[in-house]
Amino acid sequence: MKQATFYLLDDDASWLELVCRLVTERYQRGETLFVLAADVSTAEQLDEQLWQQDAASFVPHGLSDEPTVGMAPVEIGVQGPRRSRQLLINLAPHAPAFAGRFAEVIDFVPTDETRKQLARERYKHYRAAGFTLQTLPAPAAQPSSNETD
Repeated sequence: MKQATFYLLDDDASWLELVCRLVTERYQRGETLFVLAADVSTAEQLDEQLWQQDAASFVPHGLSDEPTVGMAPVEIGVQGPRRSRQLLINLAPHAPAFAGRFAEVIDFVPTDETRKQLARERYKHYRAAGFTLQTLPAPAAQPSSNETD
């Protein structure tokens, strides 16, 4: 059964950090991912943020237009993925036509009313495509091990 999870953002400013955490967690579980960015600038911003993570959180990834992206478990792009992946993280304002190729989709509900309405439309699209849907609060950041010492 295909699953779509919408995370309710309580602060639109921290979405990039949340996406990086989700990508890292899913990669560490052994999953392959495609992150659909709204635009090239967002894709590059996410790419840079993932490179800046500490070594323990390293995620092999690439932008769709890079020649070696087919070997990376995480692909970031503004079109469809170059190879099959398990999970789609959607950062675009629309639900992509290719979403049905994924076993799971993660999407977001921002606080801004205009963008929230776009999230409702994506929700309807996923439901019509046969996804089981759930809406959850955005997961809180976990303290790193050196913060608990």
